[in-house]
Amino acid sequence: MDLKQIAKDTTKTLISYLTYQAMRTVLAQLSETDPPRSLRLHEFSLRERVENSEAYLEALFREDQGLAFRILTVREHIAEEIAEYLPEMLCTGIQQANTQQRCQQLERMTQIDPTASNAHPEQESNSEE
Repeated sequence: MDLKQIAKDTTKTLISYLTYQAMRTVLAQLSETDPPRSLRLHEFSLRERVENSEAYLEALFREDQGLAFRILTVREHIAEEIAEYLPEMLCTGIQQANTQQRCQQLERMTQIDPTASNAHPEQESNSEE
């Protein structure tokens, strides 16, 4: 297990997600203040996939430099705001999700299937003879 590579991949995914959230924030702001520009950003975001945030931003810089800078600023602000809480929330969230999954699996493993005893009544009658 290469923990450094996992950390790099996780960071890349998180950056893309924060770019997506920044785009949504800017889109919401523009829908109130500049609806035509909001529509252009929305259409651009349908064409260019934000999953690869750096390619998305490069394309946005070519199309609308001001919007690209605005998304960069909002993305950085979001990152700064959540950075303090993220490690603890991540660990706590994983622990809670794992506990819930384990409990659900234990419940499934310990449930008696009421149809199982009725599934093959001829087998039961043969064993009683």
